[in-house]
Amino acid sequence: MLLGIMAVLSLLTAGAVCVGCHAFSGLNWLWVAPVTFVGAFAVLFGIAFAFLYFVCSRVDLEKEEEKDSPFYRTLARVYIQAVLQLVQARVHTRGLEQTPKEGRFLLVCNHLSIMDPVLLLHHFRDSQLAFISKRENSSMFIIGKLMHKLLCQTINRENDREALKTIIKCINIIKEDKASIAVFPEGYTSRDGKLQHFRSGVFKIAQKANVPIVVVTLQNTAVILHNAARLKPTQVELHLVGVIPPEELKGVTAVEIGERVHRMMADDLGPDLVAE
Repeated sequence: MLLGIMAVLSLLTAGAVCVGCHAFSGLNWLWVAPVTFVGAFAVLFGIAFAFLYFVCSRVDLEKEEEKDSPFYRTLARVYIQAVLQLVQARVHTRGLEQTPKEGRFLLVCNHLSIMDPVLLLHHFRDSQLAFISKRENSSMFIIGKLMHKLLCQTINRENDREALKTIIKCINIIKEDKASIAVFPEGYTSRDGKLQHFRSGVFKIAQKANVPIVVVTLQNTAVILHNAARLKPTQVELHLVGVIPPEELKGVTAVEIGERVHRMMADDLGPDLVAE
């Protein structure tokens, strides 16, 4: 939508310039129109980026967010759509109709690249996802502040006590109906593109909050930025493999839940995309 609006405005500007300088009376419009279009688009792109930078610069990372921000949620939605268009991600989805229409849930997904949260936010845009993310991501330019306003929670993967605090915070976010939680149970992006073993503690969120687990897989996201730099589109697979209802999470351990979810993802990805 954002890029489309920018393109239309650039086209109108190019037309107006051609009319103003009488370029249509000859063949001058053949170079005036494209040069003006590109220039206008570049200016609008700069304005859009400056606006995003300005609103994010006002975010105080030291101040804990008590609720999801509709303004920043909408902002993220608009800019994420533009980003996916720019990088030419061609996403083929399956099973998204299983997404719970009412109530909160815990979404779990394999992790291949920095583009994974972008794709999930776009395709689950009505679910108000708040991600559990490593602490280092909070310092990322613009992204860290956007995440903060979307109730994303950082986790210290090297300190169990601090990690538990994050888990409890996420449980409360769901119970208080502020957002659904999304997490990558592998803990890290996969270096070889294969599904790795899970850190099972995150599954306690669904157990304690008494919500379903939405199991999702992604394929081919690791090459999106590489392909985009070469102006090449990327075919991405996003599958909602299944939904585990809360009643099936009772009386079992987090490790057992993790093993079940891992099997679901592995069956969908296939043996070639699962680590030994």
